[in-house]
Amino acid sequence: MTGTPPADDATGAAGADDRSPTRQPGAREVLLIAAAVVVLVLAAAGLTAVLPRDAQAVVFHTPLLIAVLMAGTAFVLWRILRAPRA
Repeated sequence: MTGTPPADDATGAAGADDRSPTRQPGAREVLLIAAAVVVLVLAAAGLTAVLPRDAQAVVFHTPLLIAVLMAGTAFVLWRILRAPRA
Protein backbone atom coordinates (compact mmCIF):
# COMPACT_ATOMS: atom_id res chain seq x y z
CA MET A 1 0.00 0.00 0.00
CA THR A 2 1.20 3.47 -0.81
CA GLY A 3 -0.83 5.26 1.89
CA THR A 4 -2.87 7.21 -0.66
CA PRO A 5 -6.65 7.29 -0.07
CA PRO A 6 -8.76 5.89 -2.90
CA ALA A 7 -10.37 8.28 -5.37
CA ASP A 8 -14.04 8.99 -4.60
CA ASP A 9 -15.23 10.39 -7.93
CA ALA A 10 -14.54 10.29 -11.65
CA THR A 11 -12.05 13.16 -11.48
CA GLY A 12 -9.79 11.21 -9.19
CA ALA A 13 -10.02 13.63 -6.27
CA ALA A 14 -10.02 11.95 -2.90
CA GLY A 15 -12.55 13.25 -0.40
CA ALA A 16 -14.25 15.67 -2.79
CA ASP A 17 -17.48 17.09 -1.38
CA ASP A 18 -20.85 17.05 -3.15
CA ARG A 19 -21.13 20.80 -3.68
CA SER A 20 -20.94 22.06 -7.24
CA PRO A 21 -17.97 24.29 -8.02
CA THR A 22 -18.57 28.03 -7.82
CA ARG A 23 -18.75 29.86 -11.12
CA GLN A 24 -16.11 32.52 -11.73
CA PRO A 25 -17.22 35.85 -13.22
CA GLY A 26 -16.56 36.11 -16.93
CA ALA A 27 -15.41 38.98 -19.11
CA ARG A 28 -19.00 40.17 -19.64
CA GLU A 29 -19.66 40.53 -15.92
CA VAL A 30 -16.35 42.30 -15.34
CA LEU A 31 -17.03 44.75 -18.19
CA LEU A 32 -20.54 45.46 -16.87
CA ILE A 33 -19.21 46.24 -13.40
CA ALA A 34 -16.44 48.40 -14.87
CA ALA A 35 -18.98 50.33 -16.97
CA ALA A 36 -21.22 50.81 -13.93
CA VAL A 37 -18.27 52.18 -11.93
CA VAL A 38 -17.38 54.62 -14.72
CA VAL A 39 -20.99 55.85 -14.90
CA LEU A 40 -21.09 56.23 -11.12
CA VAL A 41 -17.86 58.27 -11.07
CA LEU A 42 -19.07 60.51 -13.91
CA ALA A 43 -22.41 61.04 -12.12
CA ALA A 44 -20.56 61.95 -8.90
CA ALA A 45 -18.38 64.44 -10.81
CA GLY A 46 -21.47 65.96 -12.43
CA LEU A 47 -23.27 66.19 -9.09
CA THR A 48 -20.26 67.83 -7.50
CA ALA A 49 -20.12 70.41 -10.31
CA VAL A 50 -23.70 71.55 -9.67
CA LEU A 51 -23.32 71.80 -5.89
CA PRO A 52 -23.20 75.25 -4.28
CA ARG A 53 -19.71 76.58 -3.53
CA ASP A 54 -19.99 75.82 0.19
CA ALA A 55 -20.86 72.18 -0.49
CA GLN A 56 -18.02 71.95 -3.05
CA ALA A 57 -15.65 73.27 -0.37
CA VAL A 58 -16.70 70.41 1.92
CA VAL A 59 -16.07 67.87 -0.85
CA PHE A 60 -12.73 69.28 -1.98
CA HIS A 61 -11.21 70.61 1.27
CA THR A 62 -12.05 67.87 3.76
CA PRO A 63 -10.99 64.22 3.92
CA LEU A 64 -14.42 63.16 2.62
CA LEU A 65 -12.98 61.15 -0.28
CA ILE A 66 -10.59 59.34 2.04
CA ALA A 67 -13.50 58.37 4.31
CA VAL A 68 -15.52 57.11 1.34
CA LEU A 69 -12.57 55.06 0.06
CA MET A 70 -11.96 53.58 3.51
CA ALA A 71 -15.62 52.63 3.88
CA GLY A 72 -15.65 51.05 0.42
CA THR A 73 -12.48 49.08 1.15
CA ALA A 74 -13.90 47.87 4.47
CA PHE A 75 -17.09 46.75 2.71
CA VAL A 76 -15.15 44.81 0.06
CA LEU A 77 -12.95 43.13 2.68
CA TRP A 78 -16.03 42.25 4.75
CA ARG A 79 -17.66 40.65 1.69
CA ILE A 80 -14.51 38.65 0.93
CA LEU A 81 -14.20 37.43 4.50
CA ARG A 82 -17.82 36.31 4.78
CA ALA A 83 -17.83 34.55 1.39
CA PRO A 84 -18.53 30.83 1.61
CA ARG A 85 -15.48 28.63 1.45
CA ALA A 86 -15.19 26.51 -1.68
